[in-house]
Amino acid sequence: MITLSRKQEIINVSSDLFKEKGYSAVTMRDIAKAMGIKAASLYNHINSKQEILNYIIISLAEEFTQGMDSIRSSDLSNIDKLKKIVALHVGITSNKTSGMASLNNDWMHLEDYLDYYLTLRVNYENSFREIIKDGIEKNEFIDSNPDIMLFSILSTLRSLYLWIPQKEDLDADELSRTLSQVLLTGINK
Repeated sequence: MITLSRKQEIINVSSDLFKEKGYSAVTMRDIAKAMGIKAASLYNHINSKQEILNYIIISLAEEFTQGMDSIRSSDLSNIDKLKKIVALHVGITSNKTSGMASLNNDWMHLEDYLDYYLTLRVNYENSFREIIKDGIEKNEFIDSNPDIMLFSILSTLRSLYLWIPQKEDLDADELSRTLSQVLLTGINK
């Protein structure tokens, strides 16, 4: 059994509270209460609520960036790269749904790390777009607007954190396969 550090416990509890109430509505007192400790005790492990948010969002953004870098530099076809991106989103989201809520809903509250986060986000989206453009050029994908294709796929992937917790018997591999099929080849017979 893995024992979490106290700091990681604080981050996990905070992440759940941020998802439930929103970052702005959660206080350090709320976090302490959810953990069954005094608010002053939190400061032995963490400096501020902002530090918690920074950790949640930046660690996820960096995880997505590392995954994208690996996928983009692979020798896979562009369609297989997109399938890997779908699997990346399903994998991260199914393991970190609360953190994904913060990534999607609370990123604008980042202070010192906002520019860094936005750079990671723009680079991720640009890499995704380049895979789509390359797939169009190589005739792997239909010749359509890459920005609309990116928006359509990424909107679905970014909203998985809302849908996944409702599925008790989720099989992440099956979800990745089915989602790839629907997003990348459609639902036509």
